[in-house]
Amino acid sequence: MTIRAGAALLALALAGCSMEPKYLQPAAPVPPSWPVGDAYLANSEATLPAVTYRDIFRDARLQALIARALIENRDLRVAAANIRAAREQYRIQRADRLPEIGTSAGATVSSGQRSSTGTNSGGTGARTSFSADVGITGFELDLFGRVASLTRAEQNRYFATEAGARATWLTLVGDIADAWLRYAADASLLQIAQDTAGNAENSVRLTRARLQGGVAPRTDLRQAEQVLEGARADLAEQRTALAQDINALQLLIGAPVDLTLLPVSLDEAAPTIAELPAGVDSSVLLRRPDVVQAEYSLRAANAGIGAARAALFPRISLTGLLGLASNALTGLFSGGGFNWSGGADASYSIFNAGAGRANVRLTEAQREAAIATYERAIQSAFREVADALARRGTITEQLRATQAQTDAAADTFRLAEARYRGGIDTFLSSLDSQRSLYSARRTLVNTRLVQASNLVTLYRTLGGDSLLRATPQGPEAAATQP
Repeated sequence: MTIRAGAALLALALAGCSMEPKYLQPAAPVPPSWPVGDAYLANSEATLPAVTYRDIFRDARLQALIARALIENRDLRVAAANIRAAREQYRIQRADRLPEIGTSAGATVSSGQRSSTGTNSGGTGARTSFSADVGITGFELDLFGRVASLTRAEQNRYFATEAGARATWLTLVGDIADAWLRYAADASLLQIAQDTAGNAENSVRLTRARLQGGVAPRTDLRQAEQVLEGARADLAEQRTALAQDINALQLLIGAPVDLTLLPVSLDEAAPTIAELPAGVDSSVLLRRPDVVQAEYSLRAANAGIGAARAALFPRISLTGLLGLASNALTGLFSGGGFNWSGGADASYSIFNAGAGRANVRLTEAQREAAIATYERAIQSAFREVADALARRGTITEQLRATQAQTDAAADTFRLAEARYRGGIDTFLSSLDSQRSLYSARRTLVNTRLVQASNLVTLYRTLGGDSLLRATPQGPEAAATQP
């Protein structure tokens, strides 16, 4: 009974206690729901549906680019390496909670001993001695939870690193979608510049013929040439933009871009970006990777307080040794060759000029900073989503008005061109209508780009991609593996 009681007391001592303050998740410092009004979509609130980037970005070409980037992108490789490093750091710290066991073996050969008179006292034969030791070289009895708190701190830092990698993943997917749409927009702008240049060339030919016939003044020809050269300059600029868009995609993907995966125009690409329900409860922000990362950092800071408090108490280390020794190899494991020893050490700093308590106050200040960082992350996330919802609530009306303006400008250009050819209006009217149409078409492309990019922004800011959570083995499971 005494042995069992002693074993129970030893187990209790090894389990130790914790000096950590109880962790309380800070209340989210944002309203419980998204703002409403003229600038916001008044959808009914619901939980965020389980989606993946394939549900939002439905074009197979864009999906292929994203899939390639998830393999080749260098930022993701850095993030993966950081996860592995954080995991191994956690395992290193966790090893301190278990005894460190070492072993050693040796053999000694010596000749017979001689007496002080120079004669052999033990014979002239050689003596061989063997030894083997197995023992606990060092183990701290974690009575006050110092080692356990340090382990939990490293574990939460590992979780924070993993969440940061998921934030990088989410940002990369959104950036590729934006770059793909930007290429589509620039391709549409290039087509507009080509159309304008073609119309300007026709105007130059017509005006030159009218000038030679004495019908039009020379100023009409010069004005037509100005429009033509302006369109040619825009053509060169748009070709440069397309090349730079490809360069940007190559950097994001980390490999050469297959040109067959690029869209022909924005009219083709924009409809492939699906709607993501906007009216969801603001608590969904707690699942955003950057917010998760901030919370794990807060948990690590909280555990650091426990380790600093426990460091104020004595540290007790246990060592033990089990050994076998013999003068002959055959008797090494026979009776009488076994010996054991054990010992324990306790250390406590009598005077350290208040460094121990200062370390506790340091960790408490770090926790306060982590709390503020966590709350700031939630507030920033709320602002980003609210801004995206505000844009989503008004972009449809803006696009409708821009489309109507473009249709009116196109009709005005056709009428002005016909009246000029019929000699009713001056060339200046035709020129002004052509410039207005060119500007309206470019504005329409940019507005459509804003609409499509807004859907990408909602996907990215809500952070609800189920691929980020539906991993076969989450960080918690990985952290518990040896």
